[in-house]
Amino acid sequence: MLFNQIVYGPLHSRRLGTSLGINLMPTEHKLCTFDCIYCECGFNTPVSHPTLPTRQEVREALEQTLQKWQNEPNKWYMVNDQMVHIDVLTFSGNGEPTLHPDFLGIIEDTCALRDRYCPNAKVSVLSNSTQLGRQDVRQALMLCDNRILKLDSAIDETMRLIDQPVNANLTVQQITEWLAAFNGDFTLQTCFLRGTYHQHNIDNTQPTELAAWYEVVRELHPKQVMIYVIDRATPVPTLEKISREQMDTIAAPLRADGFDVIVCA
Repeated sequence: MLFNQIVYGPLHSRRLGTSLGINLMPTEHKLCTFDCIYCECGFNTPVSHPTLPTRQEVREALEQTLQKWQNEPNKWYMVNDQMVHIDVLTFSGNGEPTLHPDFLGIIEDTCALRDRYCPNAKVSVLSNSTQLGRQDVRQALMLCDNRILKLDSAIDETMRLIDQPVNANLTVQQITEWLAAFNGDFTLQTCFLRGTYHQHNIDNTQPTELAAWYEVVRELHPKQVMIYVIDRATPVPTLEKISREQMDTIAAPLRADGFDVIVCA
């Protein structure tokens, strides 16, 4: 499932509401610093010189869409004969949005357009956390309303099996150090799953996995924890969806500690 436009939707997001998506990666293939085995966009496609939309192209595409939404409502924007309001402008799409070299400028443009056309909407970024070591990325994220940052496992081996980082030397410790710089002012997102891949058994709901993950969550103390399950077809057909009951069980200890935990299952 690839997004063939810079701006797409609106879509109903399990996590965010009515979302207008913004894709900063190529429209014809996925480009990411992870190659997650559960990614609905499939696996990365090796390309020597990937083409990214320019800052101007992103700004123009977003403004045209917001103008259309505001001035030319039609059935595409209607649900049960009621006008749908945009809850969130979400940076996601065909890979890691923070890879874009003009990410900071694009976020600045987006916040300005949001303020002009839909001031009640939030600006959100779904990120895999791999670029948080960059000052410009951290600066851009702090301009957003929702910084939704990934950590799929607190154990290196499992993180590498699930997320398949392009940088094979990436560690959980590096990611958690970058996350700690936000002083809890972010949403931590984790996908729970089980299955097999290349003869490896994968299950980040095992007790040892959860114990390590709980420890990191309590250490980072994010303002919100968002846990979710596979919702669409994945490039690895041997993965299994975790039940709602088990997800609520996973959330329970953190909720007991006072964490705001959202379960999307």
